[in-house]
Amino acid sequence: MDKLNADLSINNARQVFGKVPGMSVWENDGSGIQVGIAARGLSPNRSWEFNVRQNGYDISAEPFGYPEAYYSPPMEALEKIEVTRGSASLQFGTQFGGVVNYKIKKPCAIKKMRIEAVQTIGSYGLFSTYNAVGGTVGKWSYHGFIQHRTANGWRENSFYTTTAAYWYSSYQFNARLKVSGEYTHNSFNSQQPGGLTDQQFKNNHQQSFRERNWFGAPWNLASVNVHWKANENLELNFKTFATLAERNSVGFTKGITIADTLNLLINAYNPRQVDRDRYKNYGIEVRSIQKYQLLNKEQILSGGFRIYKGNTDRNQSGIGTSGNDFDLSLTASQYGRHFTYQTTNFALFAENIFQLTKKLKIVPGIRYETIQNSGSGYLNTNGNGAINLEKRTRNFFLFGMGSEYAVSEKTNFYANYSQAYRPVTFSELSPSATTDIIDPNLKDASGFNADFGFRGTVKNFLNFDVGVFHLQYDNRIGSLNQNGNVFRTNIGTSVSRGIESFIELNVMKFFTDSSRVGEEIGRAHV
Repeated sequence: MDKLNADLSINNARQVFGKVPGMSVWENDGSGIQVGIAARGLSPNRSWEFNVRQNGYDISAEPFGYPEAYYSPPMEALEKIEVTRGSASLQFGTQFGGVVNYKIKKPCAIKKMRIEAVQTIGSYGLFSTYNAVGGTVGKWSYHGFIQHRTANGWRENSFYTTTAAYWYSSYQFNARLKVSGEYTHNSFNSQQPGGLTDQQFKNNHQQSFRERNWFGAPWNLASVNVHWKANENLELNFKTFATLAERNSVGFTKGITIADTLNLLINAYNPRQVDRDRYKNYGIEVRSIQKYQLLNKEQILSGGFRIYKGNTDRNQSGIGTSGNDFDLSLTASQYGRHFTYQTTNFALFAENIFQLTKKLKIVPGIRYETIQNSGSGYLNTNGNGAINLEKRTRNFFLFGMGSEYAVSEKTNFYANYSQAYRPVTFSELSPSATTDIIDPNLKDASGFNADFGFRGTVKNFLNFDVGVFHLQYDNRIGSLNQNGNVFRTNIGTSVSRGIESFIELNVMKFFTDSSRVGEEIGRAHV
């Protein structure tokens, strides 16, 4: 991250991910609170086609049933962001996009205390403060930060405030054993502007006719990690993690043709709708790295297993207050809709780096997955609104293969093939109205990614990655209109093909180190 020319204070994802080939960015909230990214034609909605992690553990709402990432760590707090695709991503999950792992800065290893502080002010009332402390005392290491940001926003009625806090501590028992723990808390309140027709947006896209709509998501993450180096060739890692979080909204949600104005019959504004989700997820991941000799060369085998339990409690269509602030209290006895969902997951995974020659390596990977979903609840409060969702259990294997051929010390050709799988989400299994019909034979989405390219660096002035890709997404889920009813089913297959390229030329270094330009370019294109 320290090598990027990016505005980290507001999580400017377009600048941060600008050097990842094929990455698209959706500025969902305009404030950088929730990063929305995707690749290869997939939806960037809160990065839900990626397996989103922080320091190697899950941070999304529910990776299988509701994979939206409402929490994104402050970019100022990050050491780097890892984007992993191909067979290597099968170590972590089944997602089409692969894995995005946000890695928070490590404790300072050479000082007992190191302090970092960044203060930012900007247009539209922006104020951001990031403050961190960390260090190493004997066998103890620690690192923590607090980041707070607030602004009025560029559009009317788009005020927001967000606060993130993090603490990490580790103890190095000896050269082989290290135990660490970390905790993250994030909370934000974000005003949701809107209420514009297309013509009104065209006339003035900074205006807004909704000022009573609010959104917030308090997020708590915890993890304990044990790293044991058994010997020079074998390392083991035990990681347990938990997510305790919420997704809350309150607002006037009628169509934009209905103005949010004073109701003269009650001499007040109309009551707002309250929707609340609660997530309680727990998991364990155990992985190993084994080095061994084959064909007189070092090979590397990585493998492990995952156990996961997810619980989602969803309450919707509650009748809230007539106020203006972020008030989630109800004026009715219960919510209009309520569902509880459970997910149980067990997975085995393995990947091996085969170094066949000095220049050629192949990397096969495999993943076995079993996923079980269930749910129950009601669509409305009368007697016929109860729903029990059919318990679904899936057992499947995914396979991937990667390869790399080194043209020179810093350039190589690469090729990847990796299968992907996306279970039916909770929202796709739950009808949005009593007239909706869910196909009882609804299938999970599956498919694969394939790519081929050439990447590397030339001297210190040229950095490039140019490739082609094919993404196949089978059994996409959508809705059809049948006799006035909405029928949700698998509607078809989508295919994305294209070119992903990134080329960066440092002009100053190109001209100041011109003596070997021809030699380096020639070597890169052998």
